[in-house]
Amino acid sequence: MGSEIQRSETTLRVNGKPHTLLLDHRRVLLDVLREDLGLTGAKKGCDHGQCGACTVLAAGRRVNSCLLLAVALDGSEITTIEGLPADGEGPHPLQRAFLDRDAFQCGYCTPGQICSAVGMLAEAAAGHPSHVTDPAAPSGGPVPLDRPEIRERLSGNLCRCGAYPRIVEAVEDVIP
Repeated sequence: MGSEIQRSETTLRVNGKPHTLLLDHRRVLLDVLREDLGLTGAKKGCDHGQCGACTVLAAGRRVNSCLLLAVALDGSEITTIEGLPADGEGPHPLQRAFLDRDAFQCGYCTPGQICSAVGMLAEAAAGHPSHVTDPAAPSGGPVPLDRPEIRERLSGNLCRCGAYPRIVEAVEDVIP
């Protein structure tokens, strides 16, 4: 058996722009974003999907980009922190809220925190329950986001600086 590297032409629509690349089947989305496309907002933290620093949106859902093989996302819409807001006009409301609330210290986890918050707001609006959602709540409708619900939904994103209270406050500021 040879050790020939398997590659496939893969098209990713990143922040509204198509990018067609010839990719090694073993490359993860995070490395493609950072090394091939120069989008360095998503960070390489643990490289095991445990810290959330690499969180981006794939087809509007939050994902750990360090775990996803890029070729498996062929044709997908990917949104990184650089793509928020989609209209390019000023900061996304969550970015503004993070600034206003001083919801970061070193800033390393901030892009992943913001992308995760964008995704979780959409999940809650679509009625997806979390571990702490009241089981008696009617299903199918938006899930109300109180502090415990926000904390649970963002629990996959770690912050070494401990800015969690301010992050929760920033998310509360943008809840419709």
